[in-house]
Amino acid sequence: MLTAPGQLESHYAPRKSLRLNAIEAGSDEWLIGFGEVAGNITLSASGDLVEAAAKLFDLLHAADANDTAKIAIAPIPSEGIGEAINDRLRRAAYR
Repeated sequence: MLTAPGQLESHYAPRKSLRLNAIEAGSDEWLIGFGEVAGNITLSASGDLVEAAAKLFDLLHAADANDTAKIAIAPIPSEGIGEAINDRLRRAAYR
C-alpha cells in the first residue's frame, strides 16, 4: 500500500532519460557530477553525501530544463545517505 507520492516508482522521474553511474557525458547529455567527476554541474565537488542529498532535486530540475536531450549522473557511493540518494536516482531513471 502506498502512503506517500515518494513511494511511486516514477515519482522522481525527470522528463528526460537519466543514465546512472556516468563518468563522462555523451554528446547529447548534461552530466551531474559528484566528487572527482566534475560534470556540467555537481552535487558535491568534495564528495559530501549530505551536500549531494540537499542539491539532488534542484540539480535534476536544472538538468531537465537545459537544452540537452538526456541527463547523466556520476556514481554515488552506496553508504549512509548515499543509499537513499541512489534509491531516488533509480526511481528517477525508471521508465
